[in-house]
Amino acid sequence: MEWDFDNSERLENLSYAIGYYRKKSGYSQEQLAEYLGISRQHLAAVEAPGMNRGVSLELLFNIATVLEIEPYLLFKFKIEK
Repeated sequence: MEWDFDNSERLENLSYAIGYYRKKSGYSQEQLAEYLGISRQHLAAVEAPGMNRGVSLELLFNIATVLEIEPYLLFKFKIEK
């Protein structure tokens, strides 16, 4: 059996989720990036819906910790189209 691994929609929703919860928590990209120990440019790329940049689980867990949310909320998020 062959699988078609197209996770672009999932990655897009994840990007939107990170930006949504960051803004809801009142952080700028620069502030959140500083807390995470990454550059603002890296965080901007993670949040950019069209970039489809893979994100490590460790970074996702760290983002959830700083934003004080459960990690599953980042995966559950769906943008209304």
